[in-house]
Amino acid sequence: MSTSDTQAAPADTPPAGPAAPGPNLPARLTARLRRWTPAILWANLISQIGIIVTGGAVRLTGSGLGCSTWPECEPGQFTPAFHEATSLHPYIEFGNRTLTGVLGVIALAVFLVMISDTSRTRGYRLLGLVPGLGVIGQAVIGGVVVLLDLHPGWVSLHFGVSGALVALSLYLLHRSAEGDGPPRVVVPAAAHALAWALGALTVVVVVLGVLTTGAGPHSGDAEVGYRLALDPAAMSKAHAAAVWAFLVALAAYLVVLHRAVGGPLAAARRAAWLLVAITLAQGVIGYVQYFTGLPILLVGLHMLGAALMIAGTTRVLLTTRVR
Repeated sequence: MSTSDTQAAPADTPPAGPAAPGPNLPARLTARLRRWTPAILWANLISQIGIIVTGGAVRLTGSGLGCSTWPECEPGQFTPAFHEATSLHPYIEFGNRTLTGVLGVIALAVFLVMISDTSRTRGYRLLGLVPGLGVIGQAVIGGVVVLLDLHPGWVSLHFGVSGALVALSLYLLHRSAEGDGPPRVVVPAAAHALAWALGALTVVVVVLGVLTTGAGPHSGDAEVGYRLALDPAAMSKAHAAAVWAFLVALAAYLVVLHRAVGGPLAAARRAAWLLVAITLAQGVIGYVQYFTGLPILLVGLHMLGAALMIAGTTRVLLTTRVR
């Protein structure tokens, strides 16, 4: 037997050739999810603002007990009991709960697009857990609100957590467009300090606004016999004073920014001017609603403005540095 015979391939062995490229499904899925990341993070931010508006509709129309229990709407069923005498209250409350379910779906999508991005750091990817944990926490607080017959303190906490989730959602959107290096401050030191002062004042403004609402006629339900034991007029004045302090700090921030030269300051200036527009519109709505007896529509717009103000201030803080 020759040497060539001993090295011959068996008859049933296919001839050698280039390997057929098999589909790399994890890589394909990751690439597709990355393309959807901005849209999903925008949807998350808009939905977090939207739930504040629908939650405000529940509060302002006295629909908080449109569903009599939690997690079911009525004993034995998750939807309202509709009949000829049904008012709008069950529809409004059930609609708000349904939007919470939508938020849950979006939170899952946020988690998937962020955790699957293996090009980013572990810390960034774990941020994808935040919306889901927020939805769970808000669902629990909402249940307590219903079970305690709309206690204004718990209603106020419900709004406060929503405000924090708006800020975190804006942060996720901003971080997705950044690198993962350490942040570098690009504004003057005075502007950086003023930006943090704006952040602190935003917390004060929102908390005082929530307390003002909790002490007033729109604390949750017109039939609840108790509200926060605070003077609504005094709280309104304190809230307005905090807004004026915020405007002074914002004006100082703009002056410092526009006197600075060099560095990537354009994004910081745009964010500051947008916050000026939001704050002025919010102030006009606040004064008009106060002097017109707190009409429901204007109070609802004021709640939307509060959410936008939180997002705007967060954007100002984030544009003071780059990665």
